[in-house]
Amino acid sequence: MPLFLIIALLVILSAIYSYINARWLKLPGTIGIMTLAIIGSVLTIIVDRLNPSIADHLTVLAKNINFSTTVLNIMLGFLLFASAFNLDVRKLKKEMRPVFILSTLGVIVSTAIFGTLLYWVTGLIDIKIPYIYCLLFGALVSPTDPVAVAAIITGSKLPNNLETIISGESLFNDGIGLVLFITLLEITQSGTDNIDFAKAAILFVQEVFGGIAMGAITGYMAFKLMKSIDHFQTIVLVSLSLVMLNSVVATLLHLSIPLAVVTAGLLAGGRSINVDNKDHSHQALEKFWTLIDELLNTMLFVMIGLQMVNLPFIQNYWFTGAIGILVLLGARWMSIMLPLTFLRRSLNINYNSINILTWAGLRGGISIALALALPASPYRHFILSGTYFIVIFSIIIQGLTLNRVINVAYKNNPKD
Repeated sequence: MPLFLIIALLVILSAIYSYINARWLKLPGTIGIMTLAIIGSVLTIIVDRLNPSIADHLTVLAKNINFSTTVLNIMLGFLLFASAFNLDVRKLKKEMRPVFILSTLGVIVSTAIFGTLLYWVTGLIDIKIPYIYCLLFGALVSPTDPVAVAAIITGSKLPNNLETIISGESLFNDGIGLVLFITLLEITQSGTDNIDFAKAAILFVQEVFGGIAMGAITGYMAFKLMKSIDHFQTIVLVSLSLVMLNSVVATLLHLSIPLAVVTAGLLAGGRSINVDNKDHSHQALEKFWTLIDELLNTMLFVMIGLQMVNLPFIQNYWFTGAIGILVLLGARWMSIMLPLTFLRRSLNINYNSINILTWAGLRGGISIALALALPASPYRHFILSGTYFIVIFSIIIQGLTLNRVINVAYKNNPKD
């Protein structure tokens, strides 16, 4: 299928689903579009079995989109940059300790707990999954999705400090999760006896700190360039090129794309680029990236729904998918509770906040993209189906109830 036709069908579907949701369903954008996309995919599968010619275009569209490559190499950079650019850096600095703990130690602990619990539970029901594959599964579902989180918590009664922690964690933990996933994937392919731990440690440092360093340098340079002019079109082009430059160079140098673009976005957007009080370039640029974020967000969740067409085996994994959901919720709660318990007083975070942070840990397109990137193995369908169930539950069930949970928890406390 020609590239233009793929893009055209994707945009048309996004517009249709977005209109139906805005006109009749009136659900939060992410949830409504995801729900409609899944319903559309189920209907496509049914129609395709009854009369393949009728559903031909949608089936071909779903099968022609390389979801993993599109999300990880193209969309992810723009989505993360947009979220980082519009994040209040002053608030982030105040909450940097819990954000750092949750996005680094939290992801590692969650992966370990998820893998251990899943290995134990599946062993009890006589499903044989190697421990390393359970850890690999944990690595790709432990990072939270900044796109889904930001779209749902907006406008809630969530205290400002907790909102900043949730948003900041979801921005930074993608980079850590990706590096952890790559490391564990190499172990599954080479075997635990052949893994070079020194090489793995060097790769981790290179990916994480190299990505942050490159993002800091390019972000500061772009900020200086944008601040030196008052031509809005050029400022937009500089910001777009900043995302693309970081994505391309990070890929070539084996650095973390998420950490590079997030760091660049924070530096480029954290201070005003206005030359004087009459120039509103920064505010206009914020609106531009908000629009980009919302458009790509819509298309991303349409693509997630379409992936059901490519997963005919998913019907065989309902039970194990449910187990994955329960295990992940438990792992998420423990991965937050354990590190933050020791810092609870200094961070002003109570156990009620830990429960909110657990339920706000939404998963999205990044987890599915990583699962689809798994090489062929006897356990690929198990992990891919489990990931899909987790993402659907996360966005639709947790997403629909998150604001209700927040509002009940803080109904007597004004947002500060």
